[in-house]
Amino acid sequence: MNKPLRRIAIFCGLLVLALLIRANWLQYAQADKLRTDPSNRRVAIERYSSPRGDIIVDGSPITGSTLSKAGDYKFKRTYKDGPMWAPVTGYSSQAFDASQIEKIDDGILTGNDDRLFFRNTLDMITGKPKQGGNVVTTLNAAAQKAAFSGLKARGAKGAVVALEPSTGKILALASYPSYDPSSFSGDRDHDSAAWAKLQKQNDPSDPMLNRALRETYPPGSTFKVVTAAAALENGKYTSADQPTDSPLPWVMPGTVKPLANEGNIPCHNATMRVALQFSCNTVFGKIGADLGNDKMLAEAKKFGFTAEQFTPVRSAASVFSDKMNSSQTALSSIGQFNTAATPLQMAMVASAVADDGKLMKPYMVDELQSSNLDPIEQTKPSELSRPLSPENAKILQSMMETVVEKGTGTNAKIPGTVVGGKTGTAQHGVENSANPYAWFISYAKLPDGSSPVAVAVVIEDDNANRGDISGGGLAAPIAKNVMEAVINSKK
Repeated sequence: MNKPLRRIAIFCGLLVLALLIRANWLQYAQADKLRTDPSNRRVAIERYSSPRGDIIVDGSPITGSTLSKAGDYKFKRTYKDGPMWAPVTGYSSQAFDASQIEKIDDGILTGNDDRLFFRNTLDMITGKPKQGGNVVTTLNAAAQKAAFSGLKARGAKGAVVALEPSTGKILALASYPSYDPSSFSGDRDHDSAAWAKLQKQNDPSDPMLNRALRETYPPGSTFKVVTAAAALENGKYTSADQPTDSPLPWVMPGTVKPLANEGNIPCHNATMRVALQFSCNTVFGKIGADLGNDKMLAEAKKFGFTAEQFTPVRSAASVFSDKMNSSQTALSSIGQFNTAATPLQMAMVASAVADDGKLMKPYMVDELQSSNLDPIEQTKPSELSRPLSPENAKILQSMMETVVEKGTGTNAKIPGTVVGGKTGTAQHGVENSANPYAWFISYAKLPDGSSPVAVAVVIEDDNANRGDISGGGLAAPIAKNVMEAVINSKK
């Protein structure tokens, strides 16, 4: 070969090599970037070219798909009782992407998950249209309805979480006010106004906020359950009925101001049972100060504080601070100062007490299925921690059951069922200027000793008369209805 031809051949070879390198770079290294590029409509068109699989509750779908009336996308998402289930499902929108289960399990629901390859291949060979798989939840429809209806009837902002203590299954997850994901599941031209209307800058009530998982509130006196657990676990007290070294008034260390109780209640050297029954700030504030920040923080962490939870939807981390002085620890130990908790977190507290000190990891997806209902993945219950020994859990159960039997939580009584609970009225706003939050956490026990449900309810009612706000008055009746719904569903 002469020299000019050799040069041309080498040059052409380099061009072919460059082309191969570029093609492989685009197909492999840049594949995800190109696939998710907002300008690449082909991926979205394919995503909505067939009906999505369903999200299932109690064997029935709470989602669906319907033909789009306009645009490039063939199908759009529909929801049954959308506002009630939105905190569980999230949304799937042609224009605004997806959230929560709809986002996390999008591959299963669209049928694009690699685990569905064999199923999709068989369908292609047999000529069957591509179908998405299903997400089977742990939710209990009756409990969810009781939770959402209770919040809606109050007409105030709030949330409810119910757990099955023995497994960690989420039985109810309600937030109010809520939104209908169907209202903006279509294209941007038709649904932008509905989307904009729901944004916080246009609706101060923030209906798209998942208050059950993403909002943290001062838990108020419901946190005294954690403080009581810390006292028992650290050996400060060994029973519910021994007098505590609690003077009245009690001045917090480093201050000159006594820690106040709510009203004229029997808190002087009260036992922990009486202190929980009447919700004595002085007793539990002093317990926290005596134990110190490190021991209180360690116990709070055992219940799940300071860590995000993934259900698989992410829940915000609840707060119990470190490096606090004694008076700050005292206030934090009665659920004030920096202490803040999600409703899920406080349901976890009640759940751990109910299950004899064992805290199970909370989850809301029971199973992933292919389109022909074959199981793809099953969630196995797993233990998260042991905040209490079984012996100390029994002591704390007896204290919480006294609260419901003859304390501040009598509105949660269920005939024929043992109920344990704790009320809370948490201060809110600068110098406690805003209406307080009303809390109630509880569990129910069946005659065989098993506990099918633990519940946390929080109500933030800006329009109520301040004197009418209490955990026992506003939140306990909702918790009762949710517990009854779970109990009745097991009969």
